[in-house]
Amino acid sequence: MITNALSVDVEEYYHSIEFETAFPGESRGSLPSRVEESTEQVLTLLSTLGIHATFFTVGQVAEAHPQLIRQVSEAGHEVACHSYHHKFVSRQTPEEFHSDVRRAKGILEDLTGQAVIGYRAPNYSIGVAQAWAYDILLQEGFLYDSSIYPILHDRYGWPDAPRFPHEIRNDGLRKLIEFPIGTTRVMGRNLPIGGGGYFRLLPVGWFQNRIQRVNKQEGQPVMFYFHPWELDPQQPYPFMPWYHSLRHYVGIEGLELKLLRLLQDCHFSTVRDVLGLQ
Repeated sequence: MITNALSVDVEEYYHSIEFETAFPGESRGSLPSRVEESTEQVLTLLSTLGIHATFFTVGQVAEAHPQLIRQVSEAGHEVACHSYHHKFVSRQTPEEFHSDVRRAKGILEDLTGQAVIGYRAPNYSIGVAQAWAYDILLQEGFLYDSSIYPILHDRYGWPDAPRFPHEIRNDGLRKLIEFPIGTTRVMGRNLPIGGGGYFRLLPVGWFQNRIQRVNKQEGQPVMFYFHPWELDPQQPYPFMPWYHSLRHYVGIEGLELKLLRLLQDCHFSTVRDVLGLQ
């Protein structure tokens, strides 16, 4: 049986691109935090199912809620890095990116007492022009990255990238593995089966069927992700343009039930386990 990778992007609801657009600058910092409540809900769900996941965690969140990150680690989940500031890599210089990931990695390792070997860029913001980031990740001791979504999208995506885990950097001593977000091939195109807004919008059966098809017909694991805030219908609903509101809030009410069905139907574990990394 193929084991798929289950990942959770631990960030505040207001870290989403929709909130960044509606609340520019530092104004989002005045919004109330909800990350503890929503992440604990995720932990309860995974504990009930006996599933471990990789929690890609924003450094600022870890600093503000250290006990939450310890709780994640003590429950047997993998803690990985999701940047410090949740700032797009495409908006940083190599020096700024290097400082950001080093700071976040150090915080997470201090809290968990374990090596942090995985990284995911906010909003999948490592593209062709940001390939320099892989060298920095390798230099900082990361063993894998999960920042590529091989689909065509208006905000991110690298549709021509390989769809499954592959070596993306090797300095002769160490190698960096890229584990892209899950896709399926339909009529010559990559379509999303990796979670996020697509999972909230589309029927759960699409994801169950297609993940199993990739497992059985292509013999490959699928990377699936979600955010704790996607299970939190009690989060604030500030005014924003309707199209931003639709993208952020669609499907939140029913997501936990859909997620439960998917996790019961397909086999999942941490990225570390799926890749066989120590």
